[in-house]
Amino acid sequence: MSANEKTGAPVAAPDDADDLRGFYFRLLLGKPLTWILLGLEVLTVGVLLAVFVGPLIGAAAAVGALLLGLLVVLMIADSRSEDAFFDVYGRQHNMTVYRRSRLPQATPLLRKGDDRYAERTLEGRLGEGVEGMVALYTYEEETTDSEGNRQTDYYRYTVGLAAVPECAGFVPELYCQRKFGLRALEKFEDVFRRSKERVELESEELDKRYEIFAGKAQDANWLRQLFSPTFIVWLNDSAPEKFAFELVDGNLCCYVSGHKKKAAELDAICAASTAVATRLREEATE
Repeated sequence: MSANEKTGAPVAAPDDADDLRGFYFRLLLGKPLTWILLGLEVLTVGVLLAVFVGPLIGAAAAVGALLLGLLVVLMIADSRSEDAFFDVYGRQHNMTVYRRSRLPQATPLLRKGDDRYAERTLEGRLGEGVEGMVALYTYEEETTDSEGNRQTDYYRYTVGLAAVPECAGFVPELYCQRKFGLRALEKFEDVFRRSKERVELESEELDKRYEIFAGKAQDANWLRQLFSPTFIVWLNDSAPEKFAFELVDGNLCCYVSGHKKKAAELDAICAASTAVATRLREEATE
């Protein structure tokens, strides 16, 4: 990534959150304050251990302290690179960028865990006629073992959120999930679903990839019309990898596993969320 000789700013807009990491790393290493702080760290650690343990240990510790300090500088550069990427992406797409924030707990995924938050959120136009948000969403679950040791597990998703109130009266809840597990257990699992039932559609390819559930009072004919042949083809062939969505009371949450930090990946989530929201609106207004 080249930089402007007068301002020091990168010339080309980043299309990946890591694109400017090297630029900011070099920029930080070019500042006298960085080396003053690194030098103080190295001298303090090296001298103390040399005096109280031995000169060889002190020298080794000084080298370790320098490497640790450079790693911290790299982490700071990585954070600044990510900030710059999302700021640029937001400006290019006329979206408002938020750092850590809370998302509305409108669907089951957004209510999971002991704590939940968005590390990045971009709000604005997702696509033609669809406003909403795309966010790097994380939920945490705390567990305690038999010895009382606590552990926190982190689950990360990139989500696209949009309001589709037009369809709330036709389909109060709908879940299109990626399929996993054994197909032989599906009927057994369905016995324990109290409020939802499996939606069966005449597409073997869709059945291999997705599990679809709706409320037990749902109009099955309406759902068959929603999952038109073209929509099924899109889900099978054009949706992002491991794509899924939830719809509850007109609140649409589309998601993929992991935090996506490339422009092309964010574009794909926005486009997929727009496609699902548009299809729901089309069928609700027919």
